Amino acid sequence: MPLRVVFMGTPDFSVPTLRALAEAGHEIAAVYTQPPRAGGRRGLELTPSPVQREAERLGVPVRAPLSLKDEAEQQAFRALGADVAVVVAYGLILPRPVLQAPRLGCLNGHASLLPRWRGAAPIQRAIMAGDAETGMMVMKMDEGLDTGPVALVEKIAIDADMTSGDLHDRLMAMCASLMAEALAGLEAGTLSFVPQPAEGATYAAKIAKSEARVDWSRPAAQVHNLIRGLSPFPGAWCEAPVSGRAERLKLLRSTLAEGAGAPGGLLDDRLTVACGKGAVRLVEVQRAGARPAAAQDFLRGAKIEKGTMLS
Repeated sequence: MPLRVVFMGTPDFSVPTLRALAEAGHEIAAVYTQPPRAGGRRGLELTPSPVQREAERLGVPVRAPLSLKDEAEQQAFRALGADVAVVVAYGLILPRPVLQAPRLGCLNGHASLLPRWRGAAPIQRAIMAGDAETGMMVMKMDEGLDTGPVALVEKIAIDADMTSGDLHDRLMAMCASLMAEALAGLEAGTLSFVPQPAEGATYAAKIAKSEARVDWSRPAAQVHNLIRGLSPFPGAWCEAPVSGRAERLKLLRSTLAEGAGAPGGLLDDRLTVACGKGAVRLVEVQRAGARPAAAQDFLRGAKIEKGTMLS
């Protein structure tokens, strides 16, 4: 029989998984998501999360509590009588009464190869660290931070110039198919769990604003990993003298390049920038208030020449 599911998620990353579980015939008893946030041109409109919009399209009841610590919220969750809760990038901590409420527990889709990169920003941190691979895991949640036993794993190589946005989209689709497989196994009674290894745990902390400014004195590999790890959001950045005026420039894509010089100096007319060791070539950038642009298109409208120093 199909399972009675409570789905818990918030951003775009979660949407394909919700859709896949509904298409598989499971009964979605309710969807939990973060409350609508202020948005619009003046920040006066409340914007529902991508998961809320998908749930409404599917005709599924939506709940958006600020917290699950309140006893009344926990009783309401328990009253749903769920077989399982599926959690994908929800954003709230699940206290013990919530974790214990579904008959078969709570499954989490996590975008790393646990125990590496437990926490909030596993996709960005894997790229920023220069990892060669990552993956998607389905685990059973406990009270720890991404510490529960793992049921399913699918790995993916991180290509040399892959950005967090590229990897996000690949893992988003992977999560949907893997979670659908997990629920099919749970339904059939064949899904098993293996404890995570005791060694190799790392923490994927939230990205701080202070991390986003490029330090050109660092080796080129580190600069490149920062640029692609923070693309498209929040975006690594530097200051560049464009047409004689200092301008904040968001750096969205880069590649390793040959060359040497004073860190931050442009080595040619193709936006190749010297680093503390080696160089990177900027492939895609974005000026404040403008759309992302390929380097050659940016250079057509900006007077920035060889020898210019970026900071």
